Amino acid sequence: MDISTIIAKAASLLWGWPMIVLLFGTHLYLTIRLRFPQRHIFRAIRISFSHDKNAEGDVSQFGALATSLAATIGTGNIVGVATAVAMGGPGAVLWCWLTGVLGIATKYSEGLLAVKYRVKTSDGTMLGGPMYALDRGLGCKSLAIIFCILTAAASFGIGNTVQSNAISMLCFETYHIPTVWTGLAITVMAGLVILFGVKGIARFCTAFVPLMALLYALGCIAILFINGDYLWEALSLICRSAFTPEAAGGGFAGTTIMITARYGIARGLFSNESGMGSAPIVAAAAKTEDPVRQAMVSSTATFWDTVVICALTGLVLVSSIIAYPEIDYTSGGALTKMAFEKIPYIGAPLLTFGIITFAFSTILGWSYYGERAIEYLSGKRFIMFYRVLYVGCIFVGAIMQLAVVWNMADLLNGLMAIPNLISLLALTSVIVAETRRYHNNL
Repeated sequence: MDISTIIAKAASLLWGWPMIVLLFGTHLYLTIRLRFPQRHIFRAIRISFSHDKNAEGDVSQFGALATSLAATIGTGNIVGVATAVAMGGPGAVLWCWLTGVLGIATKYSEGLLAVKYRVKTSDGTMLGGPMYALDRGLGCKSLAIIFCILTAAASFGIGNTVQSNAISMLCFETYHIPTVWTGLAITVMAGLVILFGVKGIARFCTAFVPLMALLYALGCIAILFINGDYLWEALSLICRSAFTPEAAGGGFAGTTIMITARYGIARGLFSNESGMGSAPIVAAAAKTEDPVRQAMVSSTATFWDTVVICALTGLVLVSSIIAYPEIDYTSGGALTKMAFEKIPYIGAPLLTFGIITFAFSTILGWSYYGERAIEYLSGKRFIMFYRVLYVGCIFVGAIMQLAVVWNMADLLNGLMAIPNLISLLALTSVIVAETRRYHNNL
């Protein structure tokens, strides 16, 4: 049995019913215990554009949100959703969307704990995240160490080689640019930003992330307008096949509810990272005086990422399958490419721009997550070494064939989520108390 088969089996085993129940159940449990924090999402959006005067932190609240979005809005929003549809059928879109809606409560809870248990170093830097919640909140340093090891390892997969490979393969297949040249370009550009640390990353993401998300969303809306006659049928098929899987033109025969839910929830986690514990690492660096305020801001990342962008992508893909039966929807990449090519003249360049910018921003965001994990494990001694190694792996990912990359990403994502979910469930009473204090004071 080769390594790719072992990884695939391990990922499949991890993402069986127990993991799905743990993740989805945590989303639902926190939603109920916090009295549906999703109802505050529009207030949270307003807060994300405000400032806490004289608050301590390294970056603004919006800067922290933009960095978090940079890491989460990646190939998972485009290729990941397409892969979920190809492997699990149209119903996977609904499971992905539900993971985002309920995951708002989990992302909120992660952000709250990150700020509440963050620490200030001697040089004034703010450090926080699940490792500090596990350490300072639960007194469980061993789980904190495990989480950091998994985060550092995951940063080289989901946040690095996956993304650079997606960029280089796209440039080669679309414009015949050698992967070596693309790899060099990505490596140099990312290195220039990463070496400036979180403030440089936040400045870049604050200016760039809103633009890239807006352009991609407008492209999706244009396709939905073209496919307008098939939208209702697409919505109906997505809802029906989430619970009673059926074929769409005969291509999805053999899918089961388990397979549909597995790919939908797994790709939902890959996309929005709610419950995985990565985003709260940068939330802890935000300039805020109250954990609940930053928690609300953090929760908007899942809203934008999954409830909006992944939903648009899913509708585009399923409506395109119905409208154009000739599309090869058994391949995620081919499905996405064919759907966007239906926009005359600008469709293919828009998809290229979306994948390149989404993937590049993810590389930047995850470099910060991995760096903070390394700092918790060993202090600042190996930070520069990590940055150099991380930048080098960008080039390696761009030129190599990553046959097992998605299964490896699913495996590491699931393993990361377990200690983080433990902290969320064990500290639910703290999250509830802080939330009620804030809203009662309003």
